[in-house]
Order: sequence, then C-alpha cells, then structure tokens
Amino acid sequence: MIQSADNPLSPHPVLDEYYADGSERRRRVDGWFDASAGHYDWITNVMSLGSGRFYRRQALLRAGLEPGMALLDVGAGTGVVSLLAQQIVGDEGLVVAHDPSRGMLEEGRRRGVRLSAQGLGESLPYPDHSFDRISMGYALRHVADLRPLFEEFRRVLKPGGKVLILEITRPQGTVGFAVLRFYMRVVIPTLTRLARRSAEAQELMRYYWDTIETCVPPATILAAMHDAALVDCQRRVELGIFSEYTGIRA
Repeated sequence: MIQSADNPLSPHPVLDEYYADGSERRRRVDGWFDASAGHYDWITNVMSLGSGRFYRRQALLRAGLEPGMALLDVGAGTGVVSLLAQQIVGDEGLVVAHDPSRGMLEEGRRRGVRLSAQGLGESLPYPDHSFDRISMGYALRHVADLRPLFEEFRRVLKPGGKVLILEITRPQGTVGFAVLRFYMRVVIPTLTRLARRSAEAQELMRYYWDTIETCVPPATILAAMHDAALVDCQRRVELGIFSEYTGIRA
C-alpha cells in the first residue's frame, strides 16, 4: 500500500553508515555520482562482464520501443540507455535524458546524448502525455519516494504508454546472495579503487550494493506502480537478479 506524503515510501531505509537523513542522503548521493561520472561506464561494464548494453537494448525492444517514439530516460546517468534508445527511435524520434547529477549528464552529453535535463524523477518538468515510453535503469533505489515518482511517470506518459524499470534484485537463495554480495560489495569496489583511483567511486559502489540488499521487495514496487494507476504491472526476471518492471498508462 502506498504511504502518505508524511510517511513516504522509500525504496530502502536510512543507511546511517553513509548519512543521517533524507537531505544528507541527497547531498551525498549527488556528490558521489558527480565525482564518479568519468569512471561510471568503466565500472558498470566490468560489473556486467561486458553484457550490459546488449541486455539494456533487448529490454527496450521488449518494452515495445520503436522508431519515431518519444522516450524519457529518468535517472539516465551517463546515458547508456539514452544512447541505445536514440539508435532505436532514430532521427524521427525523441529521447530525453533526465538525471539529478550534473556530472553524469555532462558525461552523457560528451558521449553523444542529444537532449538532457537536470532534475529529480519525483518532479518532472514535462507536460502531461508527452512520452510513449519511460525508462529507468538501475536508479529506482536512489529516489526518495516511490509514490510521487510513479505518479509523475503516469502523468507524462501518453495513453497506452509504458514504463520500463530495470533493477538488480537480491537473490532468494543463500548461496546466490552470498556470492553476489561478495562480488558487488567487495570485488567491484576494490577493483574500482585500484583501477580508477577514486575513493568516491569506490564508496558509491559499496553504497550501490547496500541499497540492493535493503531494497523493498518486488511486490512492494509492483503495488506502488498499481496504486499510481498504472495497469498491467508486471515483473520479468533474468538470471534470478535482473528485474524488469513494466506498467502501462491506461
């Protein structure tokens, strides 16, 4: 059930190892992403063993993205999903990369993202019924409140438009959980520090896993989407950890 505005539905609890409250969380997270922008694509490519772009492209196609469509990429980061979407929609289509981190957006523009805007997903500056598709790649855990996020997604979607949210979900099995935790909380941060010499990027990757470990369960995410009046809300799972959440604006 969606919580009230006085009691927001956060994707995860306060992680007091990193911050004390929501305002400090926003400052710390934005600082990490700004400082890590130049390293981020290298990190995620290593983390996904080079398969990340192929998977994201297939997910966009599964969500029905076609030439000529308009897509809003929320939490776009360095624009990996945005760039793939630009290739799919072509010159007749539109892709807007939207992210709170100035550093990540600048890196995306350097890599070829055509249109971008800085801001939070919970408060989008676009008119109603503007986009055929909305994507969000591995950024759901960094928002403050799922309720206004999904309400905004529904507002700016055209009737019949679809939301696609990509996330990493902690495995159910004990062994799988332990292996993934060691890989993402120990191996990836250590490789990041050794190869990129960035303490901020190393800390970001430790935080990245901690938000996965403490994230609300998939059923809560689907319920929040449904409560925001999105319909046909579903979760598709790849390899037991990659979740694709979809929902449609009726």
